[in-house]
Amino acid sequence: MLHIALAKGRIAKTVMARLQAGGWKFPEYSDDSRKLIFTDAEGRLKVTLVKSPDVAVYVRRGAADAGIVGKDILIEDGAADVYEVLDLGIGKCRMAVSGIKGRQDVMKKRILTVASKYPGIARKYFASRFKPVDIIQLNGSVELAPLVGLADVIVDIVETGTTLRENGLEAYDEFMELSARLICNKVSYKMKQEELKQFIETCGFKK
Repeated sequence: MLHIALAKGRIAKTVMARLQAGGWKFPEYSDDSRKLIFTDAEGRLKVTLVKSPDVAVYVRRGAADAGIVGKDILIEDGAADVYEVLDLGIGKCRMAVSGIKGRQDVMKKRILTVASKYPGIARKYFASRFKPVDIIQLNGSVELAPLVGLADVIVDIVETGTTLRENGLEAYDEFMELSARLICNKVSYKMKQEELKQFIETCGFKK
């Protein structure tokens, strides 16, 4: 049996829908279920739903054979000791520097205050441009930071831009394309090639 850890939310829903469309049945699964572990009816696959930052931890430690998580998490938290097997082409979005609409001149400040859930990515971005910054790490509703004067700009993922627009913000620079990736434990990658291949084919992903 292959054990896969899925990032909760949009990625998990997309993958589960693809598995079900491919004929795999999960009797206890539904999109609104609070259950976190599911096994398909034929005992081929166990799925565990975890928070995005924890997917690589489960895979690295061998608690799951494989995992699916956004590239943003892998870049920010590191993907050491796991194999990045495949770009799945789902969960597409961009990493962007954003701020209050029409106030892009704020980028010219000598020291910029930046709020982000991705302090590592933000720091590297501004370091590559030799821009001094003060990084504030936030864990949610990052778009509030410029609106209340906590930060000059934010670094966060942008999918459609709706959240930015509804809060009077705009993207100043979209600098990184992102999508969901299939990662694998190094031992499991060697021992469970057939199971991985079946999973990839059932979901309709192309390797």
